[in-house]
Amino acid sequence: MRERRCVHQLAVCGLLLFMMPSQVLSTWWFISQLSAVGTRIMCDNIPGLVGKQRDLCRNYPDVMVSIGRGAREGVKECQYQFRSGRWNCSTMDRDTSVFGKVMLKKASREAAFVYAISSAGVVHEITRSCSKGELLDCACDPSKKGSSRDEHGEFDWGGCSDNVKFAHDFARQFVDSRERKDRDPRALMNLHNNRAGRRAVMKNMKLECKCHGVSGSCSIRTCWKAMQDFREVGDYLRAKYDEASEVTMGQDGTGLSVTRNHRRPNRANLVYFEQSPDYCKRDPETGSLGTAGRVCNKTSQGPDSCDVMCCGRGYNTMRVQRTSQCECKFHWCCFVRCSECTETVDQHTCKGEASVVGILADDGLVSTQTLQDGSEAPTAAEVTTKPRRQGTRPSKRRDRKRRRGGDDQSRSRETPVVGNEPVIHSSVTAPI
Repeated sequence: MRERRCVHQLAVCGLLLFMMPSQVLSTWWFISQLSAVGTRIMCDNIPGLVGKQRDLCRNYPDVMVSIGRGAREGVKECQYQFRSGRWNCSTMDRDTSVFGKVMLKKASREAAFVYAISSAGVVHEITRSCSKGELLDCACDPSKKGSSRDEHGEFDWGGCSDNVKFAHDFARQFVDSRERKDRDPRALMNLHNNRAGRRAVMKNMKLECKCHGVSGSCSIRTCWKAMQDFREVGDYLRAKYDEASEVTMGQDGTGLSVTRNHRRPNRANLVYFEQSPDYCKRDPETGSLGTAGRVCNKTSQGPDSCDVMCCGRGYNTMRVQRTSQCECKFHWCCFVRCSECTETVDQHTCKGEASVVGILADDGLVSTQTLQDGSEAPTAAEVTTKPRRQGTRPSKRRDRKRRRGGDDQSRSRETPVVGNEPVIHSSVTAPI
């Protein structure tokens, strides 16, 4: 059985390496793409790990499982925080750098956030595993003993305080290994942002207490330290992203110096070297994916609005059917039963650089499109089709004209014209 398992793992690793593209810089973030981490054979074949990280992977397989979950948690939170932006923290399939060139080639504000949220995710998940008793070398925080005081008075330490110190120290050893090996300007930036992410988890710890006393009085309190939900950490780091400072390499080559018009950063702030690339257009050089095809909000005034998201290129509108749960009722005991409701809604997506408006005339439905001059194409309600009366036949003159100009007419149906602009058909789902 053991031999069969080893052969299976070798096959998985061989397939994994075969699927990886060549000449792409790998990072430890690739752990977030793996379902199983921690076995010796996997540690030796995971791309992106340096020697120190492979040693930790082999010696602490249980912690590696938590690191993998933490990396996934960081990616998920990053995508939530930037879900409405031109850059939405996209990950790349079959790319061992996970986020693509845009994170590795540009020392941008977005790269600063990715390094910070990834480091924070690892600390958060290791701490959670400690408190659950899933790790051999870590349990509740042993330093929280005796009595202490806060603004409400004295209390006794009790319960199980989250051992964030163990998670902080282990994450620093693992995550910072590559940067401590390189020690170039980009490495100094990454080290600073990794540290800011770890500090964000510690900053957002909260004190939870339970009261003891006669008749519900709070004469004695037992308290413990607990982490907040990772969403709180994500919101905190997103605010630091907005306040990030642009820096340069110090003259002595060992530190970072703030540029003009930026405040001097502390250890909790994010730092970056370069301005962000243009996320409006797809650019293989920088790794930008562009915003073509992204869903936008026509009525919004924020970054998810069609004007901002589409970078002035306009947008297409498709009528789609959306199914959701509705009419939910609680039944004793104990389950909830819901119905499925379907509604027809308009979905707006950004045009590509060379795209123009699209109209679909099938079934009398026409999608509302924004033209390049800012006007709108007609809606479905404005377009009517006049059905031919049953029992009548087309006239001979019309029939000869149709046969003579059939090719031209078919071409005009394929690419109709609105004003002076050709029109591309958009796919539309007809309402029920």
